[in-house]
Amino acid sequence: MRAFRAVDDPKTCELFLEGHTHVLTSIGVTKVTSSKNEWLSNPAAFVMVVESLDGKKLYGGVRLHVAGGTEPLPIEQATGMLDPGVFDLVWEYAQHGTGELCGLWNSREIAGYGVGSIFLSRVCVAITTQVGLQSLFALGAPYTVKMAENIGYVREESIGNNGTFYYPKLDLLATTLILKDPATLVRAEEEERAAIFKLRDNMNQVRVERLRNKEITIHYQIEIPHLDRWNLKDTITNAQKTFLRKRINESDISFF
Repeated sequence: MRAFRAVDDPKTCELFLEGHTHVLTSIGVTKVTSSKNEWLSNPAAFVMVVESLDGKKLYGGVRLHVAGGTEPLPIEQATGMLDPGVFDLVWEYAQHGTGELCGLWNSREIAGYGVGSIFLSRVCVAITTQVGLQSLFALGAPYTVKMAENIGYVREESIGNNGTFYYPKLDLLATTLILKDPATLVRAEEEERAAIFKLRDNMNQVRVERLRNKEITIHYQIEIPHLDRWNLKDTITNAQKTFLRKRINESDISFF
């Protein structure tokens, strides 16, 4: 498992895009806002992948988009037309540094090991302290909500239908989730908190992980390279500019 900023590794991002698109297509999903290619050049997009040791094959991945990049968060793109309140909600958290876990996928080769869901989600939360985030959004499918709550996410019911939207298809229900304390994980189950803290304590390590009576050896390389080029303060400033532009546009619409 390896973490990096999208703009620093275009080749792996292309493999991510190919694998994610294949998985979505296999379940009948052809249009997903967060699967647009714009994140490839978004300097506020971070990527975590499950790859072969030679780096030639990807088995899964997840992304972390920080609010204030070159595009809105996926949750804003997906639900903004349904409930504009999502923009106010995101800005409330973006002022202090927020992002979104999105694009979670895994191939059939690793299905059942939890690598493409549980372990990737742990890694995504683990790197939030490197990036400097104070919170993290997610749109959870029904089968991932409980897993997210175990990590410390809580349901956010102020938007949509008590926090739910039909997305990415009319027969799929997505739940709005927010991790409000990624640094301390007070709401997380003890097992999850301990696992994430161990990853933060040693970001480059080899561990034998156990899940559902199965063992898998994972080489973790989740210390994000080139973070000297990352500036959260500037990203938050950009998020504010974007939010104010939306407010001005909404005023114009209301006026007419």
